Amino acid sequence: MKKIILSLLISVFTSWSAFAATDTIPWDKAPNKTNDLAALQHGAKLFVNHCLNCHSAAYMRYNRLKDIGLTDQQIKDNLLFAGEKVGEMMNAGMTRKDGKEWFGAAPPDLSVEARSRGAEWLYTYLRTYYRDPTKATGWNNLAFPNVGMPNPFWELQGERSPIYEERKEHGQAVQVFTGWKTDKPGTLTPLQYDQAVGDLVNYLQWMAEPVQNTRVRIGVWVLIFL
Repeated sequence: MKKIILSLLISVFTSWSAFAATDTIPWDKAPNKTNDLAALQHGAKLFVNHCLNCHSAAYMRYNRLKDIGLTDQQIKDNLLFAGEKVGEMMNAGMTRKDGKEWFGAAPPDLSVEARSRGAEWLYTYLRTYYRDPTKATGWNNLAFPNVGMPNPFWELQGERSPIYEERKEHGQAVQVFTGWKTDKPGTLTPLQYDQAVGDLVNYLQWMAEPVQNTRVRIGVWVLIFL
């Protein structure tokens, strides 16, 4: 019996150590600016220019962007590039068949991705890409190891490599992520890039539930009234 318990303990600690060595990094706190119209508009611009090529938002119409302060004319001039109409759904230019062939899986629809994944996960994921020559796309991600999608924002962020430090935990040597080394700077500074990703994540949060802020405001007034 003692041998069985000892074997189980060794198995647990070995598994934990292996997990610690390959586990994703802790998620960073995403900025909460879903009431900031300028941030949401910037996030919508980033989404259309960098995400909508592969990912659809099939539950969102372009004209719903009027809720974040854009006019029909602004939407036509700045967010429609392939003859779409303002009242149409935000569908990707790439087909699911092509996506599966090129990336191994069809890119998911992003309409409610923020509700599914959470803002913190998205914020961390979009900021932890790094070059990995062992991958077919040349990219990998700390929050989503072996990700099939290359970094869509590499020109803005630049190219980086993760820095690891070997530490002893429970008698086992593990590689712990400690920071980044810039290999090639992007067009944005690290602070500007974090702010841009924050705006995009806020837009994804808003898109997942456009009436959320209104619902919360009405709820507060109803509670005060009651």
